[in-house]
Amino acid sequence: MPAGKTSFVCLPCRASYKQPYERDRPDRVCPSCAGPLIHVGSAFAAPPRRDRAAWRVLSVLLHAGIGFHKSCCGGPGYRPRTLREIRERMTHARRSGEPVNKALVRYDVP
Repeated sequence: MPAGKTSFVCLPCRASYKQPYERDRPDRVCPSCAGPLIHVGSAFAAPPRRDRAAWRVLSVLLHAGIGFHKSCCGGPGYRPRTLREIRERMTHARRSGEPVNKALVRYDVP
């Protein structure tokens, strides 16, 4: 049975590619710019290429180590969609001492 496909993104090109996931091939390159592709998971839906704000949000999430992997109960859980939501959660993390990657996936900010 062939391996399932998962998503990889190139942040500079704002492009997403579905490819089979193979553990023995961790380094992938973008076909457009030859830069590294980032593995984001199989539950990822790419924003439109022209939506720069959404790609900025995605960049913050990926650099914080947050992916879009399926869990046993369905999807990846809550992910912020706007820069405002990112700012709110980053401020909460700074004030409370909570790790940034945990604060970013919080549904409600106290």
